[in-house]
Amino acid sequence: MVNDYLPASMPTPGISDLEGGKLYYENKTKYFTTLPMTPDEVFKKGQSEVSRIKKDMLSVLVQSGFKGSFEEFLVFLRTDPQFYAKTPRELLYRATWLAKKMEGKLPKYFNILPRMPFTVEEVPAAIAPNYTGGRYSEGSYTTGKPGAYWVNTFKLESRPLYVLPALTLHEAVPGHHLQIMLSKELKNVPKFRENLYISAFGEGWGLYSEYLGIEAGMYETPYENFGRLTYEMWRACRLVIDVGLHYKGWSREQAVAFMAANTALSIHEVNTEIDRYIGWPGQAVSYKIGEIKIRELRIEAERVLGDHFDIKAFHDLVLSHGSIKLSTLEKLVRSWINLEAGLKKEKN
Repeated sequence: MVNDYLPASMPTPGISDLEGGKLYYENKTKYFTTLPMTPDEVFKKGQSEVSRIKKDMLSVLVQSGFKGSFEEFLVFLRTDPQFYAKTPRELLYRATWLAKKMEGKLPKYFNILPRMPFTVEEVPAAIAPNYTGGRYSEGSYTTGKPGAYWVNTFKLESRPLYVLPALTLHEAVPGHHLQIMLSKELKNVPKFRENLYISAFGEGWGLYSEYLGIEAGMYETPYENFGRLTYEMWRACRLVIDVGLHYKGWSREQAVAFMAANTALSIHEVNTEIDRYIGWPGQAVSYKIGEIKIRELRIEAERVLGDHFDIKAFHDLVLSHGSIKLSTLEKLVRSWINLEAGLKKEKN
């Protein structure tokens, strides 16, 4: 490792300097977005989203009553003890309460819910130091294992409470648990479809679930709303950073600085995230692209159907085929819109 591998390795962290690296990344961009997008298009979309979200963050900063700059507000959020749990149990209890609170709101937004329950657990200690803030571990109808919303309790000073509502909605309900367990209840589909996970769809749904929390009243304070925006900004930054690292020759230091300057994520989490992107070219761009597509399709349905739009029916439709390509989702939703528009005409 020391004498042979490291001296022979590339000085840049991304794959663009490797032979065929740029072509490989162009392919991975299409693979992970499931759309005919180029790295440059993803990069520009990311820059646009970062700019838009930054304006929303500044607005929430004003609402919070904080007297200081954006940079000072980030320092305040990262260091003030009021935003951090004192014990692992406190963090777990808070996550559990938020999950239960959202469960009570699900019948307002969905007709069909999974049979499988889920629990809230700590990220295993052996992997916690380099793990994300939370993750979903899927359940199994075969073995009787429940779904599990994993919460990382390592380094509590890097696990702010103000991002916990968004994290809970993404990983538990109505995010990954609801979507994944419904896909396992599909009937009359090839076996591989029951376990298929297309990142642009699954992670796009996770981000859309965070957005749905606004309507559901899950963000009770300006800080929690800023936490939601921090998560949204985090995913928008991914569009810029992933392309930067693997296509535009960015250094690791550039990527860390960009994310640290634009989000309220802890510096520990910023570093673990950047290392993750370096090791998994293209995957990070799937999240925000998926969310944008789902929200675009909902806006289109609301515009065409007006008062006839049924939020429960829309959500049931989006989740009814399991994990699918965004291009396939477009066809399904537009076909549904045309059908519903025809029924609306008949009624009128």
